[in-house]
Amino acid sequence: MAELSQATAGSTGTAGSPGRAKPAKPAKPAKPAGSPEVLVIVCAGVVLASLDLFIVNVALPAIGRDLGSRNLGELSWVLNGYAIVYASLLVLAGKLADRHRRKYGFLLGVAIFTVASAACGAATSVGMLVAFRLVQAAGAALLTPTSLSLVLASYPAQRRSGAVRAWTATGGVAAAFGPVIGGLLVAASWRWVFLVNVPIGIAALVVGWRRLPDVPGHPGPRPDAPGAVLVTAGVAALTLGLVQGGDWGWGSVRTVAVLTASAVLLASFVLHCARASNPLVEPALFRARGYLGATAVMLAFSMAFGAMLLSIVLWLQDDWGWSALRTGLGVAPGPVMVPLFSFLIAGRLIARFGPAMVVAAGCSVFASGVIWWALAIGLDADYPGSVLGGMLLTGAGVGLTLPTLMATAAGSLPAHAFATGSAVVNMIRQVGMAIGVAVLVAVLGKPDTSVGRLIAFQHGWWAIAVMALAGAVTAPLLRRRMSPPATAMSPPATARSTDQPAP
Repeated sequence: MAELSQATAGSTGTAGSPGRAKPAKPAKPAKPAGSPEVLVIVCAGVVLASLDLFIVNVALPAIGRDLGSRNLGELSWVLNGYAIVYASLLVLAGKLADRHRRKYGFLLGVAIFTVASAACGAATSVGMLVAFRLVQAAGAALLTPTSLSLVLASYPAQRRSGAVRAWTATGGVAAAFGPVIGGLLVAASWRWVFLVNVPIGIAALVVGWRRLPDVPGHPGPRPDAPGAVLVTAGVAALTLGLVQGGDWGWGSVRTVAVLTASAVLLASFVLHCARASNPLVEPALFRARGYLGATAVMLAFSMAFGAMLLSIVLWLQDDWGWSALRTGLGVAPGPVMVPLFSFLIAGRLIARFGPAMVVAAGCSVFASGVIWWALAIGLDADYPGSVLGGMLLTGAGVGLTLPTLMATAAGSLPAHAFATGSAVVNMIRQVGMAIGVAVLVAVLGKPDTSVGRLIAFQHGWWAIAVMALAGAVTAPLLRRRMSPPATAMSPPATARSTDQPAP
């Protein structure tokens, strides 16, 4: 508009002359692209969503005692309800975020999450707590893709990779530190597990309203309703079957029916997207450079990550008899390694060897950590000699792998699909974690002796290593250039390229 005003002024004469327009006032300088404050604000939202996936685990016993419920199946829905709603709504939330202003989508997600967190902290029954957890998950599903979309839109292309690695590393650290923070908070009251989100959310809302860039959306057709129903129902059924399969029985009618329904729904979703004129997820995304490879490796590695974190927490608490707080502190060295390897090492290795080599190395280092546990952990508690080395290696593997995968996938996205594309990757990540946990539970079984449990956990750690190495084997896909023709990834006709701020 400033250029148009100047052109008009130039064509009509100078200021002060009769009938001539005054020159336009000089425009305020635009906010520098890639401002660190954008990353800090959106990472606060990511901390809320990621932390809550794991922080509640250690609080379940205290919740059951305080709310008068000894039914583990009922209590498990405090965790499972959140996981199911979060995973199933990510893609729809991402599609909506791409159409509207990202700032307000992010702030709405944070607001919903914050209010629901306060309600969870005030719950007086397990049913009430589960209901508020579902609302909390809906807020998390909205803020996650919009937060990454804001990062992608606010940074120039050459700086996006580092910003996305920081975004992902923050979420990974928050998730892995969940047991530590949960143990500290439960010592005061289980309600603080939820109430701690409130001041963080309020701060993110206040600062975000004032400082986040107002990134426009891409106007276009409304999200594909049939596709939204199919993917939401399909992912919800898949997650439900995976998280409940151990309790229902993997061969039970309920488990088989739910998993079969999920397969039918998701297959129908894929076929629908291939034929629809306005698909919820464009098939062309998976022909983009690096995106297909990143999503394939993400599935395998997320399976390993989810199973790893649960396995070591179960072993330390149930078999070594550690408290929730001591267990959290024992897990802490792993999360410490994530930002160190993400910020100080991964970027340099990517520049020299490329993302495929870094991801393959990260998956292999991660696998070596759980193999360490399989070979070293025994019935007698010996943390420095048997657990610490594996924690450091798995943390280093996460720091090399997860941020690199997210950066590679995000770097392959067109501007009009920043939120949708990142939502798909995050959905695959959540589903992968659910699959990994289900596989671990199935491998562990229900041994009734200490030696039997040790053998079962050793088998579980070997299975986790295989999952991680599957990611290493798949990593070469990241090298392939699968860029579609220029028209295949073009935005809707009414969309404008407004995701890049003025320099």
